[in-house]
Amino acid sequence: MDNADIIIVFTHAPDEACATKLAETLIQNQLAACVNIHSPCQSLYTWQQHTERTTEWPMTIKTIRQKYADVEACIIKHHPYELPDILCLHVDGGLPAYLQWVTTQIPH
Repeated sequence: MDNADIIIVFTHAPDEACATKLAETLIQNQLAACVNIHSPCQSLYTWQQHTERTTEWPMTIKTIRQKYADVEACIIKHHPYELPDILCLHVDGGLPAYLQWVTTQIPH
């Protein structure tokens, strides 16, 4: 597998328990090599014509391009938001040994 197949998926959870459950589900189902749950942050956005301000837990999900659809489906299934933020970025480079590790953690 080429390192170009590695992606990072970003999302936010409404609380630590939700973030932990989602991370555990992704790892147990071999959809991600690693999930980082970051410290809570404040998010401001407009939703249904109202300005919202909430505390959220950012998540960084390291996976492969071939698993993106499954990762997205898992987030949607286990996320309480009507419209969770899900962004995917392709990895252009990194420590070769780490990139190799990521690809070996996820069955293709």
